[in-house]
Amino acid sequence: MRIIVDADGCPGKHLIEKAAKENSIELIMYCDINHVLNSNYASIKYVDSGFQTVDMKVANEAKLKDIVITQDFGVAAMVLAKGAYAIGTKGHIYDDDNIDKLLFERHISGKARRSGGKTFGPKKRTNEDDERLYNNLIKLIIKAQS
Repeated sequence: MRIIVDADGCPGKHLIEKAAKENSIELIMYCDINHVLNSNYASIKYVDSGFQTVDMKVANEAKLKDIVITQDFGVAAMVLAKGAYAIGTKGHIYDDDNIDKLLFERHISGKARRSGGKTFGPKKRTNEDDERLYNNLIKLIIKAQS
């Protein structure tokens, strides 16, 4: 089991690193060449810049029981299909019970934007988001190890 992070624009990296280090789990963070990441624990892997290059690399690298951290519902759906776990950067766990609804909502929002409508962006990150990310990541680590 590894923790794989879609690290382009991923808040909470310090919490992810803390959870991985405390549990001696390999941590890999993927980002494109336009970003600079530093870590004392994680392996940082760079991919070419371009539309969804990091997303596709993360989805392709995920294996059974890996934990993938991503904001992208499409990536989450692909890794769930491989038997990996998926969690968002605000700590919401994606699973077979909620991914279809999330993908449908993303589709409807995109359709509304394309027709000139407005949708609301993500809410400002809170301390509760950080706590949820860390606590739910620990829960997934325990689940993946069993």
